[in-house]
Amino acid sequence: MSKISIKNAVKKYGENTVIPNLSAEIGDGELFTLLGPSGCGKTTLLRMIAGFNSIEGGDIFFNDTRINDMDPSKRNIGMVFQNYAIFPNLSVRDNVAFGLKNRKMDKQTIRNKTDEFLNLMQIMEYADRMPSQLSGGQQQRIALARALVITPDVLLMDEPLSNLDAKLRLEMRSVIRHTQKSVGITTVYVTHDQEEAMAISDKIAVMNAGVIQHIGRPREIYQRPKNVFVATFIGRTNLISARIQDGELIFADGYRERIPALEKAEDQEVQCSIRPEEFIICKDGTEGIRGTVKECTYLGLNTHYYIDTDEGDTVEIVEESSIEDDLKEGQPVLLKIKREKVNIFDKAGNVNLVRSEAYEK
Repeated sequence: MSKISIKNAVKKYGENTVIPNLSAEIGDGELFTLLGPSGCGKTTLLRMIAGFNSIEGGDIFFNDTRINDMDPSKRNIGMVFQNYAIFPNLSVRDNVAFGLKNRKMDKQTIRNKTDEFLNLMQIMEYADRMPSQLSGGQQQRIALARALVITPDVLLMDEPLSNLDAKLRLEMRSVIRHTQKSVGITTVYVTHDQEEAMAISDKIAVMNAGVIQHIGRPREIYQRPKNVFVATFIGRTNLISARIQDGELIFADGYRERIPALEKAEDQEVQCSIRPEEFIICKDGTEGIRGTVKECTYLGLNTHYYIDTDEGDTVEIVEESSIEDDLKEGQPVLLKIKREKVNIFDKAGNVNLVRSEAYEK
């Protein structure tokens, strides 16, 4: 196994700089996910780690070994691709054993290790079948077993679940998480699916335009994102303009809340990120953001509301359903916020004013 150190990495295609200056530390045995929209550079970075893309600046290390100019075959990596990339003319067993045979191991070792990973991935009963006889999820298990059987130092996974249907994606992300923890291998995982990243990762790096916006644990990234891009990319949120004055958060219609983290903040215009579950709907009272119910959708456990505020915003709110009647369309309401959960950004959206120093460590 290896820890991975990426220091000031640069990737260019001619005059076009795709990754301008990227640094990250990936711990030994960690499942580290590169998450971002299409074209943000996450697959490019994965291919740089693999050795399939050149590096125009900076360094990448596996432990203390600089790998910039190392041939991909010498890096001892396992790869799992979006399209499985298994050999259609080989049986399941021969697919899994392929890397071991290339390393010219003896027949008994190949047999033992192949059996070990066929059992680990729960595909031993299909060992003598051809890949075309198996489902997409079973084929992805073959690809994962083949990548792991060679005991790589690093496992690289590029959108491995995107070709599967929703049910299989749920099943396979559980398999990947369990297998990665069982084997204890350092894993770099690329996806654009936020829920998938949240479900399997030890750490997530949210990328945009070749720049890492935030590295952190899933809970931290969701609860205390570094900037507006991360807040809006991870999960759903409502952005509402407000201002800070004398340590209080004041909305346009006069509703105000004292936020302890803002006591020393300068008076300024801000953007508030309020997730749908972080609003409190009040049917009466005098304090709150004034609005009118636009739409209600009952979904069993929760009810989703869309509410037009008097200031012209439309906000999404999720509340636990009750046995009482839902709010009605056209009904006036007051909205309060759960002040301990709200995120407040400077006007440009680059700095989260309520992030504590503990998050930066």
